[in-house]
Amino acid sequence: MKVLAVEDEEGSRSILRRSLERLGHEVIEAGDGEEAWTAWLKEKPRVVVSDWQMPTLDGLKLCKRLRAQQGQEYVYFILLTGRGDSGQNRKAAAEAGIDDFLTKPIDMSALWMRLRVAERILKYTVQVHRLEEMMPMCSYCKKIRDDRNYWQQIESYINERTGTEISHSVCPDCYVQVVLPELDRLKQKAAEELTVQRAEAPRKKR
Repeated sequence: MKVLAVEDEEGSRSILRRSLERLGHEVIEAGDGEEAWTAWLKEKPRVVVSDWQMPTLDGLKLCKRLRAQQGQEYVYFILLTGRGDSGQNRKAAAEAGIDDFLTKPIDMSALWMRLRVAERILKYTVQVHRLEEMMPMCSYCKKIRDDRNYWQQIESYINERTGTEISHSVCPDCYVQVVLPELDRLKQKAAEELTVQRAEAPRKKR
């Protein structure tokens, strides 16, 4: 996997990078939260391993900024913490969007386990996203089945989920293949009715 490693202390960052590389991951390094944000925007890695305490933009604020992004693929965020971090601080971090914690100094087996969990979860999020992208549609009336097993018009389905109002029009292909033949049929029917009316008019006068 591509992993963004964020650590302001150069020696610790070097250890983190080597540890991730030994586990077979591609590593993007960042020396602080702002640098990490720039790197993430450019590379879009799915996993971030970040120190908590950093100048300017710490790990918790970096995670909040990532979570605020709309429409992105899910990012698994592992926060590096000191042994002295209180349970209350960790609870606040988890509520802010942190997925997992790793205590410093880093233990290779613990790092491997966290990344294995991250890999499985990211795999599941991709599968769920693909399932959500599949819309069951009736082959005949083109209604869409929603997650409550209710069939509704596609316009209502889209409006309910996006707020988009649908305006109806006719594409050029349908105009030629559907509208023009229908107009011809209506004209022919009107002409036939007019012919009948004209034929019956002398009889009515008698």
